[in-house]
Amino acid sequence: LIENQLEQTDHTHLGQIMTYLAGLDARIVVWIAPSFREPHLSAIRWLNQHTAASFSFFALRLRVVRIENSPFAPIFDVVEKPSVFERAVQEAAGGEVTAQARAAAARVEFWTGYLDSYPHATEHGITASGGPNKFRVVIPGRLILGRYISGDSCGVFLRGPDGSDPDALRELLAPHRGEMTARLGETRDGTTWCAISSAPLRLGDRPRWPDAFEFLEARSRLYLSTLTGIFGDAIP
Repeated sequence: LIENQLEQTDHTHLGQIMTYLAGLDARIVVWIAPSFREPHLSAIRWLNQHTAASFSFFALRLRVVRIENSPFAPIFDVVEKPSVFERAVQEAAGGEVTAQARAAAARVEFWTGYLDSYPHATEHGITASGGPNKFRVVIPGRLILGRYISGDSCGVFLRGPDGSDPDALRELLAPHRGEMTARLGETRDGTTWCAISSAPLRLGDRPRWPDAFEFLEARSRLYLSTLTGIFGDAIP
């Protein structure tokens, strides 16, 4: 499968690649463009690392050169390709594309689309990788803002650092629950997190992704502004 693009890479063409990949049962994908955005290179890199050894994904940057009066000549720079060593390990392990791997690939596409819509979100912990959770430190060592996507919803939540006592987070937020509820609305608590806001979303329902991007971005901004108003200088 060869995907040609005349301008800088975008999420639409990444989506087309994933659609054609399934429809044509392709095993080798070559994406050609004059320039690649970093989220799209990250997506190609992730696909090479997490799909079976029989799949290969390449990103080729196209340049055109001319020496004196010679004809124009294309030059293809390979900017992403499979790692031979990693592929050999996968093949030895007999790795196959699993439902889990397909879900992770969909998450790569989802987060890449998020960054296409809100490029600045890289500053707040959003990356084009296959993980379901994205984190942004709010108060170092005490408070983290999380964004997530799951099989049936997406949302924003607050949590403490890995290994921290959840009760410490609740004690931190308890004096400000009234103000937080007034600004954030009703929220739910879990075992290790507090103040979660969520919206329905099926990861396979791609036409609704833009609504999810907007929801996550708006809630993230609201959470950060609320926490900044409460904790002020404690937030870097």
